[in-house]
Amino acid sequence: MTTTLERLEGIDEPILIDELSWREFKVVEQLLSRPGVRLSFLDGVLEIRRMPGEKHETIKERIGSLLDLYLLQMGIDYQPTGSMTLESPSGLVKREADKSYKLGPNREFPDLAVEVVVTSGGINKLEAYKRLQIPEVWFWENGALRMYWLGADGYAEVDRSFVLPDLDIVLLVRCITIENHLQAMREFKQTIQSF
Repeated sequence: MTTTLERLEGIDEPILIDELSWREFKVVEQLLSRPGVRLSFLDGVLEIRRMPGEKHETIKERIGSLLDLYLLQMGIDYQPTGSMTLESPSGLVKREADKSYKLGPNREFPDLAVEVVVTSGGINKLEAYKRLQIPEVWFWENGALRMYWLGADGYAEVDRSFVLPDLDIVLLVRCITIENHLQAMREFKQTIQSF
């Protein structure tokens, strides 16, 4: 009998299991809760993915390092919440962002979620974040940053951050794509210190 981890070896696409109730999902979640597996849920569909590889993690950590540096330099009160579990039983959704941030005190959910997309398929991430009422979501995919702001009619793609309106997105993207981490951090720091 093969385990879920063995089924996921060498597979970049997620395994999807549909027609689950929230209660059934919570039972399955307990059974599959193990290192190397990431679970998401939306509208009765369970998404099972193996944990990301080096490329994904390197970009995720670079974005996080740059955002931490920016928030610190600008004196913005924030709480990095990483890939904390976000769920809403009434919304039939569970999701873990790659990075997330609460901007300001006493926030229940993050104000910003960041996703690094290396593989395709799976649940509709924007719909999941909409049900969780996350104001802003960023997707890094194929060397580009796409940002979405949650309005009355759902998410709309935007060309600047609403939660961090003074952040130079062009600078951020350039520093994310610099190969050397130290060089990227130095360039970003030098530029934002001149503001």
